[in-house]
Amino acid sequence: MNLRKLFFLFWSSMAVGAVTCTVLGLALQFTDQSYGFLKVEETGYNALMMAISGLMIGVFAMMGFFAYLTVNYIALSIFRQKYLWTMLQGYTSLFATFALGYMLYGERERLSNWLYWVLPIALAIGSIIVSYFKAKQTNRSAFVPTIFLMFVVTVLEAWPSINGETNAVSVVFMITPLFVCNAFQIMWLHKLVGTTNQKTDSANVAKSAS
Repeated sequence: MNLRKLFFLFWSSMAVGAVTCTVLGLALQFTDQSYGFLKVEETGYNALMMAISGLMIGVFAMMGFFAYLTVNYIALSIFRQKYLWTMLQGYTSLFATFALGYMLYGERERLSNWLYWVLPIALAIGSIIVSYFKAKQTNRSAFVPTIFLMFVVTVLEAWPSINGETNAVSVVFMITPLFVCNAFQIMWLHKLVGTTNQKTDSANVAKSAS
């Protein structure tokens, strides 16, 4: 991993966030004409504001992603055995699924009567799907950590909107681009790192041969 690849991951995550927020926001506005930023109903203005919000969400997702990578590095040095850290992530993800549902159930009057079960289930299913493809492209040991990132880290990133004075639409608008950005980042990580490893291996082989 070098600065060029980090910069690619940074701006591409921002772009993914902007596109996701714009598409999702316009879909919400067409469904509910009163939906918009600062109660403004003009489509062009809202599209611009949604794109800007998506850029910021992409940056926030990038910060959360690298925070997880840092925690993962520290945890592996503490636990020594990789399976212990993997088991902890698995149990935490399972606990977070029920905890999220329980927390949303307590806020059902403010949010909705369906979000407390739809959001945890949808997020869990989406996390499993992303983890399946991640493990298929890399190895089986990436399955549980990817679930942890996609569920637990995404919920932590979206916590201000979940726990704040918001409604169900605002929660969906916040958590969806965060999930998409995290999925994009985790699916690109092994490709970026793998390219570097291939170059390093080739350099070592060439050095040995000489």
